[in-house]
Amino acid sequence: MPSTSLSEQQAQREAVVREHMESENVHDFDTTIGTFSHPRYEIIPTGDVYDGETEVRRYFAETRTAFPDQRNELISLRHAEDAVIVEFHLLGTHLGPLRALPPTGRSFKTRMTAFFIFEGERIVCERVYFDQASIMRQLGIAHDPSSIAGRASLLVSHPLTVARALARGAAARRPRG
Repeated sequence: MPSTSLSEQQAQREAVVREHMESENVHDFDTTIGTFSHPRYEIIPTGDVYDGETEVRRYFAETRTAFPDQRNELISLRHAEDAVIVEFHLLGTHLGPLRALPPTGRSFKTRMTAFFIFEGERIVCERVYFDQASIMRQLGIAHDPSSIAGRASLLVSHPLTVARALARGAAARRPRG
């Protein structure tokens, strides 16, 4: 009969991931960096890669300047052969600049997934997946495309695309003959 308990390696990796996530919550980035054998974040929706300690510390500075209360709430953990897969909520309030975006003062909460890739006992990469549009909508800088505000924004931002789509739709509805 298969064992339902975690293997020693899974338990050790889970402890490292929990330490990593909690140290991010309290902004103890020395501890966070210590959970890696080589620090690396891959933020899939934006295409950003932060490789090496200097780059990862820059990522922490940039995101915590924009969202000083940024924190995660663990939902679940799963184990793979070379990874711990985590579902969590990420929360924060946009109180500082984020690249060219000035602070909105609004908060967000979004469900995310992160793959903590391991080599041996330490993390070699945290690969994060999330819906960037839901965060932008919550911060008030994007709109649901089916809402009135979303349609108006689309029209203002992409007038030629909208005009072409309307013309194609009208042409398709014209009776032939």
